[in-house]
Amino acid sequence: MATKTIRRSRSTTAAGAAAARAGEGGRKAVGVDAHGKERNLKRLRRIEGQVRGLQRMVEEERYCGDIMTQISSVHEALRSVGRELMRNHLKYCATSAIRSTEPAAEAMYDELVEMMYKHSR
Repeated sequence: MATKTIRRSRSTTAAGAAAARAGEGGRKAVGVDAHGKERNLKRLRRIEGQVRGLQRMVEEERYCGDIMTQISSVHEALRSVGRELMRNHLKYCATSAIRSTEPAAEAMYDELVEMMYKHSR
């Protein structure tokens, strides 16, 4: 069974949600699934290697089609990390906000709609 780290976040309040939209830095997740975190870190390290490989391909003037194929692979890998992060956000952060106060719930609904719109492109 995966362990989880629980953190309290200002985003569970209406003020925290407003600050989140304003781009306040240093916020923490309400909870983090330790197994999911490790999977994401592993994926991100792999993506980092893929990007370095892309840089080498460009430097070596490799065939454009081959570079584009690798770029597609990086996009899909990043989408995979995004799906895992969205699941964690819904499971911990959104659930906590929705169960707290009405203003916090409303702010979270707005945040989720914005995230879905922004990241579905």
